[in-house]
Amino acid sequence: MELAYIPSPSSGVLYLGPVPLRGYAFCIIIGVFVAVWLGNKRWIARGGRAGTVADIAVWAVPFGLVGGRLYHVITDYQLYFSEGRDWVDAFKIWEGGLGIWGAIALGALGAWIGCRRRGIPLPAYADAIAPGIAIAQAIGRWGNWFNQELYGRATDLPWAVEITSSADGRMPGTYHPTFLYESLWCIGVALLVIWADRRFTLGHGRAFALYVAGYCAGRFWIEYMRVDEAHHILGLRLNNWTAVLVFLLAVLYIVLSARKRPGREAVVEPGAGDGEGPAADAGQTDGGAAGKDASAEDATDTDDATDTDDAGRPGKSEKPDESEGPAEPEESKDGAGSAKKA
Repeated sequence: MELAYIPSPSSGVLYLGPVPLRGYAFCIIIGVFVAVWLGNKRWIARGGRAGTVADIAVWAVPFGLVGGRLYHVITDYQLYFSEGRDWVDAFKIWEGGLGIWGAIALGALGAWIGCRRRGIPLPAYADAIAPGIAIAQAIGRWGNWFNQELYGRATDLPWAVEITSSADGRMPGTYHPTFLYESLWCIGVALLVIWADRRFTLGHGRAFALYVAGYCAGRFWIEYMRVDEAHHILGLRLNNWTAVLVFLLAVLYIVLSARKRPGREAVVEPGAGDGEGPAADAGQTDGGAAGKDASAEDATDTDDATDTDDAGRPGKSEKPDESEGPAEPEESKDGAGSAKKA
């Protein structure tokens, strides 16, 4: 008899009157809000405008949800299109089933569209939101707990999760809580990216690539523990091979990008600092003071340029006054004076 375990909820749906609140969807929504909040803070710190992350997320999130669902349905098509299955269930996203690989791929397409409309480089945006995406995944994984899905092999460890449902081939018992393992791993990846970004000044998409590589490393061993139905290639689950391939691509990108474009972008959002914020106000104040100083200097130069006599009155110009006629020649020192030529 197990002395301790993580109990599963009796139902994944709470009702607010006639409105159903599904735990899976609720976790995804919370994750999105946290990702946008943290991404906005990081974007501002990089020199961008407040609100830009949310504006682009309007494009990225719907694309990501569609991409995640498509990947799940394509790779687990037998759950929806085999004999005895209803293909309409493929649209019931609230029942679970989002593939992170498809979500990131199509979400990146949506983010690219949003960035292009704002004149923003996609790699800079991706670097800002990378830790937030990892935390969103950490929160979203608890949706699997509400649905009693994606657990690992049977175990009697104190942190095992209890599965009580027998639907879709489940066997009640206690299993490795792979959803919990992945949630904790994603939090660790988020902290790693934040630290490395500050320590090495990552830019041009390298912070996002580090998130991808870190997540794939954890997803490989977590995926290996899962016992839900999946396609296998050479003895490994399809998602294991996907994790290996994406991990190698992410590491390759980090190496090549660091050689080709070291450092971080100097400007992430064109015009973000023009006429906005405290810096701009300070600039205007400094400019006004400088203008006053310049006026004072001009006035001083004008006073210095005016000749004055000993009494302080303005003196006459050294140029002779032509109205008084030409100056007469002085007498010669020998007293003979000057004579006209014959």
